[in-house]
Amino acid sequence: MKDFDSIWRTQDEIRTVVNAVLGECIWNLSYNERLMAIELELAKYLEEEEVGKLINQFSVPADYDGVGSKGTKFVFYV
Repeated sequence: MKDFDSIWRTQDEIRTVVNAVLGECIWNLSYNERLMAIELELAKYLEEEEVGKLINQFSVPADYDGVGSKGTKFVFYV
C-alpha cells in the first residue's frame, strides 16, 4: 500500500521550493504510479545552470528529466 500522505507532503515541499526559487511556475506536479515517482514540469524552460541550482534546493533526490511540452521536467523518486 502506498503512503499517499508522504507523497502529498513531498509534493508540498517541492511546490514550496519551486515557488521560493522561481516564483509560481509549476505546470504539472503529479505522482506517477507506474514509475513510483513524483513528476514536475515547469511552465518555463531553465538553462543548465538554473537546473543545477534548483535541484540543490530540494531535500529529496531530484533528477533532471529533460524538456516537456511546456517547460523543464524533473522526477523525484519516492
